[in-house]
Amino acid sequence: MSQAHALSDDQVGQELRKMTAFINQEAREKAREIEIKADEEFAIEKSKLVRQETDAIDATYAKKFKQATMSQQITRSTVANKTRLKVLAARQELIDDIFEKAESKLMDQAKKDKGKYGETLKGLILEGMYALDEPDVVVRARKADYDLVKTAIEKASKEFKDNMGHESNATIDEENPVAEGSAGGVWIVGGKGKIEIDNTFEARLQILKENALPAVRQTLFGSNPNRKFFD
Repeated sequence: MSQAHALSDDQVGQELRKMTAFINQEAREKAREIEIKADEEFAIEKSKLVRQETDAIDATYAKKFKQATMSQQITRSTVANKTRLKVLAARQELIDDIFEKAESKLMDQAKKDKGKYGETLKGLILEGMYALDEPDVVVRARKADYDLVKTAIEKASKEFKDNMGHESNATIDEENPVAEGSAGGVWIVGGKGKIEIDNTFEARLQILKENALPAVRQTLFGSNPNRKFFD
């Protein structure tokens, strides 16, 4: 049988150093493992935070971009509407000016060419006689036109009788004259004062304005590309 020998101090020291080295090595390896794991968790958490912040920034940008786009569209639409209204107003002003000049020319023509104006008055009176077809009618006119109107009444009455086979007598209503500021023309009244036909130049011009306005607009400004229906 072998007999155990006690370890010397040197041997004990060597064993302790071996054990200490082993413990230190394990501690360093464990520390390295903890450090690696901590780095991995940090990287994961960092990536998560970056992704969250990136998503938040993207969402904020998308919201602001949408708001900016809507604001731009509203601004563009507002400017377009204001421009369109200005164009329409300018066009209407031009059309109104054309008819105002036409009315002024009618007034000048009535003053310059009495013969032609007298024939026009006869036609306006005769038109009223045909429309009313009554034995007695009343004619209203400007005081300055009374002489021309009397002659026009005589001619209109004769032509009415020739064409209709019966008479329609017309008299001037001197109590209710047409305003002197009128461009000319007459009112023909029948039905014992209940029926009035406005055949003044202003009224006839207004009818022309209403009926001919689409054609005038097309002549001045061209066809409307947005118009889908035509009479």
